[in-house]
Amino acid sequence: MGSSPNRDVLARLIDHTLLKPDATAGEIRNLCAEAIRHGFAAVCVNPCWVALCAAELRGSPVKVCTVAGFPLGATVTAAKRVEAETAIRNGAGEVDMVLNVGALIAGDTGRVRLDIQAVAEACHRGGAILKVILETALLTDARKVAACELARAAGADFVKTSTGFGPAGATVADVALLRRSVGAELGVKAAGGIRTLEDARAMVRAGASRIGSSSGVKIMEAAAREASGTAQA
Repeated sequence: MGSSPNRDVLARLIDHTLLKPDATAGEIRNLCAEAIRHGFAAVCVNPCWVALCAAELRGSPVKVCTVAGFPLGATVTAAKRVEAETAIRNGAGEVDMVLNVGALIAGDTGRVRLDIQAVAEACHRGGAILKVILETALLTDARKVAACELARAAGADFVKTSTGFGPAGATVADVALLRRSVGAELGVKAAGGIRTLEDARAMVRAGASRIGSSSGVKIMEAAAREASGTAQA
């Protein structure tokens, strides 16, 4: 379990996220400006916005993250691979793919592993990292552990709790379980329903090494208020 990070460290753990289907170019540009201003790790956007984000973020340390097989994970492996390859060509440095949840539940572990492996290989060829979204709200604890093992065996760099479009988002218990399952070898991204400073800190204490949130600015504003209050005390 980790300790609570300070404001600057916390900012560098946040993927500033805008994945809603009605996002506009203006909103995406604002997302990028906020990410630069607060020093976030990345912006996380749908694939059609990757090139715009890459242009907006050029010269900054903020990475472009996008999604593949999103949000259901039920597309064919070839489509997920092409999504990843196209995104990387357009400037993405990170890809969050949704695993084939139905195949995992059915016990078709070979299919799940090959699905992840194909995207991992495409990402690594392009110099990008791969995060595998498990959609934990749909899985038993045993299946969450199995998914972590498959992701690690297939060459993923992170496991991630949720899409934010499923029946529930990240929980402290799930983040802790994922961290125990992957050890120090992989990153753990907590995403889905993380809206407050305390939410974010709780996930980090549980073992998250990245936070996906559309409330990153609010989280940082709360951290600034806290720091200001501490300084005045």
